[in-house]
Amino acid sequence: MKNLFLALSILITVISCNQKPEGYTINGTLTGDLEDGTEIFLRKQGENNQPTDVDTTTVVNGKFTFTGIAGEPEIHYLFVGQSTQGYTAIILENGEIELTAQKDSLGLAKIQGTPQNDMLAVYFKKAQAMSQKGMAIQKDMQTANTNRDQVVMNSLNDEMRDFQEEYKTFEIDFIKENPNALISALLLEKAIAQRTVENKDVQGLYDSLSLQIKETKVGKNIAKQLEAIKIKIENDKATAIGMKAPEFIAPGLNGEQLALKDMLGKITLIDFWAGWCKPCRLENPNVVAVYNKYHKKGLNVVGVSLDKTAEAWKAAIEKDGLTWNHVSHIQYFNDPIAKLYNVDAIPAAFLLDENGVIIAKNLRGPALEAKVAELLN
Repeated sequence: MKNLFLALSILITVISCNQKPEGYTINGTLTGDLEDGTEIFLRKQGENNQPTDVDTTTVVNGKFTFTGIAGEPEIHYLFVGQSTQGYTAIILENGEIELTAQKDSLGLAKIQGTPQNDMLAVYFKKAQAMSQKGMAIQKDMQTANTNRDQVVMNSLNDEMRDFQEEYKTFEIDFIKENPNALISALLLEKAIAQRTVENKDVQGLYDSLSLQIKETKVGKNIAKQLEAIKIKIENDKATAIGMKAPEFIAPGLNGEQLALKDMLGKITLIDFWAGWCKPCRLENPNVVAVYNKYHKKGLNVVGVSLDKTAEAWKAAIEKDGLTWNHVSHIQYFNDPIAKLYNVDAIPAAFLLDENGVIIAKNLRGPALEAKVAELLN
């Protein structure tokens, strides 16, 4: 009989250890000058990337608690009081989550207790070390700039570029080494949005994620983005170097219909831009200089605007002194020509030969002039 009771107790213990927690508890401890009754907000990202309240509690003797039931693991944020400046990220998942922080340094909070938050903590620790390295370089750059020491500044610029590459590699390596971490999926999603990872490498990183992470909201969103990337890669083949540029007819400044075939020169630059696009406007003086220098030798430019209004489009043309042919449907990124050329970011440019064949893409500044000079001199 004693053996039977012993076996049952062991079985109950094993079952209880293997059961998933039915809900979550966040136990928070905050240090610093904090009044009892101060509100703590648990929020997540809603529509238009705006934080939306999920729950609210108050501080008593420097402590607070949230309880509830979580679905899939999902990134949330904790805010102290009404300020939107100081907050810390936390992954809401069922289990006991412990948070310790100084109220004025929430970004350095220590969060642990559940698998996803433990992995998030590992990432934050490494990321903070990397950030400190980057800030040290920036501090040295400020000093060199103040001292007008160009030699040191050039060296630090190289060091900063190396650091940025190192940081990108760090995040990619973290994704590969932590396939079960929600933060890995979030990092991959960010890399896709910021285009810090080549399209050809994104699929491999996604494939390395665990099935559990692929089934989360962010994992499913990445899967959709991958389908869009595959379509883009296929569409890019139509505007690859060596391909005939797609023909188009579009409204000019006065509403007249202009055809690409009628605007070709010995060399033609199709320039996708917009009045609202700051990088485009910064590049315009370079294009103007190259056009003025080489137009008589055979360079033509066709500006394709992704502006939202005709007034903004025409005002930018006049202000920047863009004296070449212009077309636009005034449809932002829904412009048919942008879709035809698979343009989803500007500035974007295609250089064509006299037969309308694409010979270069996205050349700017000195690189554009060097290529045009090579072809026309």
